[in-house]
Amino acid sequence: MSGWGNRILIAMAAIAFCGSSLLAAEVSSSRHAVIAADKGRISRFNEEGKLIWSYDLKSSIHHFELLSNGNLLTQQHYSKLIEIHPSGRIVWTYDSSTANGNEGKQLEVHTFQRLENGHTMIVENGVGRIIEIDADGKLVKSIDYQVSKPNAHSDVRRAHQLDNGNYLVCHEADGRVVEYSGDGGIVWSFDVPLFGKERRGGHGPEAFGNQVYNALRLKNGNTLIATGNGHSVIEVTPAKEIVWELHQNDLPGITLAWVTSLEVLENGNLIIGNCHAGPDQPQLIEVSRDKTVLWTFKDHQTLGNDTAASATVTTGTLR
Repeated sequence: MSGWGNRILIAMAAIAFCGSSLLAAEVSSSRHAVIAADKGRISRFNEEGKLIWSYDLKSSIHHFELLSNGNLLTQQHYSKLIEIHPSGRIVWTYDSSTANGNEGKQLEVHTFQRLENGHTMIVENGVGRIIEIDADGKLVKSIDYQVSKPNAHSDVRRAHQLDNGNYLVCHEADGRVVEYSGDGGIVWSFDVPLFGKERRGGHGPEAFGNQVYNALRLKNGNTLIATGNGHSVIEVTPAKEIVWELHQNDLPGITLAWVTSLEVLENGNLIIGNCHAGPDQPQLIEVSRDKTVLWTFKDHQTLGNDTAASATVTTGTLR
């Protein structure tokens, strides 16, 4: 992204991190710059894996966005959103736990999106709603989502507003991807399968389930789904047919665990986030549609085994 160039990197490095030149990730080739969150901070690496800056938020981070103005939109704890200027100055905040009728309610925020009109979409777990607020924090829209057993931590992981104004929402605990219309009606839904396997507890490769994490609507109308602890990525048609799938042990030498972030590059390759897989496994993987591994990124020093939010700077934003 042009707004996230060398000037910005230098400014944030000067404020946010000292001695970063001594740290580097293990990359298979100099292919992608990376931004990722773990250990309570967001870190930026160049194409060679060198750590450029690290911004300490002292809280778990499940989402961030690099904005067109060069700022970073992210979260601080599971209710507060902050927008950070490249100088390190916080220029905007919004706390769902105290705003727009939520005082005293149990809630968490795991996904949000800055919209083209300047509004911010926020999914409020526990409260059960998708809202849009303006720059002053005023509520301009609210719709209810539908889950079987409301839970402030696991109602929703990723959600995106689609080009048609609908919302594509990953209901983690329900194992279900739902497209909601602008007024809250269900337009399309897909129950993530277990592929004939039994559920197993845990977070690592030994676990298994359908706690879906992420989904993208593709240009062809299909939906690409990161199945979370299903250790897989699947592509599903509007008729709910699985037409492509990548499973835990399909990539030689790589074990998938909790599959989180998703990116689709211009050439059709995918970049997937591999969380909770263990210190010997990469956290980011570029794979072609014929399941050839083209690039890997691994860092268990600055980052660790809980890298749920990660993206290459090729596309400029986390999806």
